[in-house]
Order: sequence, then structure tokens, then C-alpha cells
Amino acid sequence: MLIRVRYQNNSYDMVKSWRLQEYIAAGKITAFNRGGEWVTVGRDPIRRDGAKGYEGPERRRQDSAFHKAA
Repeated sequence: MLIRVRYQNNSYDMVKSWRLQEYIAAGKITAFNRGGEWVTVGRDPIRRDGAKGYEGPERRRQDSAFHKAA
């Protein structure tokens, strides 16, 4: 998947989604487009590597057909 980004020099490009965090960490980009809206690095909330996921109890059904097929 390609994501539209804005670099420090205000030029725009498309980068692969798996490169996005690398570019953010390196300070290469100032913003990226997520869900049709621009996200500004350093101002808007973004996911970070090592961020903890949900730590509450598991509530998804375990008896679904998907789990039985595995």
C-alpha cells in the first residue's frame, strides 16, 4: 500500500506503508495522508513502534469457524 507523504522541503511523494515509521523516526517527513486527512508529525497522534496494544481481557469469540479451521 502506498501512502502520500510531505517531506521537509514541502515536496510530495508516495511511499510504501512499511517505510512510513522509518521516515517519521528519521525526520524525513512532516506529514502523511491517513484516511483522506493529513496527519502532521509531532502534532497529531500517530502509532509508534513498541506501543502497547490492548491489555484487557480477550473478548473475541473463540468458537468461530475461522478458529476451528486452524
